[in-house]
Amino acid sequence: MSARQPAEMAQVASETGAKKVHRTWDRVLVSAFLGGAYIAFGALVAITVSSGLDTAIWGTLPTLFMGAAFTLGLVLVLIAGSDLATGNMLLVPLGAMQGRIGLADVAKNLTLVLLGNLIGALVVAYFLAVATGVIGDPDSTGSALLTHERLAQIAEGKATGHSAWETFLRGVGCNWLVCLAVWMSLSASSVSGKILAIFFPVMAFVAMGFDHVVANMFFLPAAVFAGVPGVGWGDTVVNWLLAGAGNLVGAVVFVATSYWYLFLRDQPAEQPTATPTGGETPERA
Repeated sequence: MSARQPAEMAQVASETGAKKVHRTWDRVLVSAFLGGAYIAFGALVAITVSSGLDTAIWGTLPTLFMGAAFTLGLVLVLIAGSDLATGNMLLVPLGAMQGRIGLADVAKNLTLVLLGNLIGALVVAYFLAVATGVIGDPDSTGSALLTHERLAQIAEGKATGHSAWETFLRGVGCNWLVCLAVWMSLSASSVSGKILAIFFPVMAFVAMGFDHVVANMFFLPAAVFAGVPGVGWGDTVVNWLLAGAGNLVGAVVFVATSYWYLFLRDQPAEQPTATPTGGETPERA
């Protein structure tokens, strides 16, 4: 099967967004829990592969390694199937723009998915990152100390290293790229093609230090759980609000609205053909 063209991708994306709101709340929540956990797994492996690399020797290459490893998260979301708030910020509003669903459906879906993502990220942060000793504490030695120091570096930068405006803009840039990864994955018919479409935009946003609200649902709580000084829940919530707002703008303004205008503005909406039971799978991205 040949790759879908952008106009076809737009129709699939719009239908996908509409299908996402036609599920029971419990299925949405479970699917979102998995999505948050998968992004947290990507974040955790990104920390481990970039730990202990002296920037005096490696320069900015650790962020490239981190970005390459972090792509695991979105690959799991899209290939295994789950719901991710940042992807839904593209797909669900796009369905609303074509008249398939209403604004209340958009708000309900994004709220429920954000909640599920948060629970999944927190579970991985506490039980699989900190409680396992993969992320150490200030008194650790060896690899656990290295991962603790790397997490501290990341979390301190996100919590206190940038102004509110900078964090918001980093959120915009992040989800512009993440949604392009989701968008381009719709063009591919093979798993390998989807992974290739995902890899470069996700690697790029991490390497540039942009802010992904669901990834930050892992990084910042993990730092709190691991006892990183100077990182508290107040700064964490502020970061989520700013990064989340930026992510929403990046998705809706720069991807959903742009492609709606180019390909869907004059196209009639088709009713969804079926109600999915899973989440953000390859064909339902």
